[in-house]
Formats: sequence, C-alpha cells, structure tokens
Amino acid sequence: MVLLGFLDQLLFGGSLTLYGVLFVPVAVLTALWVRGGDLLTAPVVVPIAFAVGLFPVADGSGGLLGRLMGLVTGLATQAGWLYGGTLIAGVIVLVRRVRWVRSRRRRS
Repeated sequence: MVLLGFLDQLLFGGSLTLYGVLFVPVAVLTALWVRGGDLLTAPVVVPIAFAVGLFPVADGSGGLLGRLMGLVTGLATQAGWLYGGTLIAGVIVLVRRVRWVRSRRRRS
C-alpha cells in the first residue's frame, strides 16, 4: 500500500478515491495470499496497511503536523473504502478458515 500510495501521489497527485479503489484488490489479494496458519491476521493487517500507505497520499502542508492532519482527514473521508476492503478480506478469510478446518477434520 505504501508503494501504491507513492505511485498515486506521483502519477495522480494524491487522489484519495483512486487510493481507496486500489485498496480493495490489495485487501482481496492479501486475504487470498496469506497462508492457512495466519488466516486470522489478514483482517488486522489490511487496515494497518491502508493507514500506512495513506501517509504519502495525505494532503498536508506545514510539516509533520500538517501531514498528520491530512492523514486523519484521509482516514475519515475514505472510511468506506477502508471498511469495505476490510470486510471483504474478513469474509474471504472466514470462508478459507472454515474450509481449512473442515479439511483437517476429514483427514483425522
């Protein structure tokens, strides 16, 4: 997400909407890519990645405090993308976890 944040800032001037749209496939890929033993960590890591990657995109002038204020504003205005991506990742992880548990029970 940090790389996407920098690319968004460089190519599109820090479009928060584009950043949110790019977040959803990253959340899905994260939920699909994480190994079986770490499934429950994906819905926790995804929002953290969103916040960290938002730092380069956040509109802030006036140094660190201005950038931090831009980050808080970006989190507030893009909460729909954040919740949506996290919800999708959570559903994918739950489905994968249920399938993993069922396959382990069949083997036993």
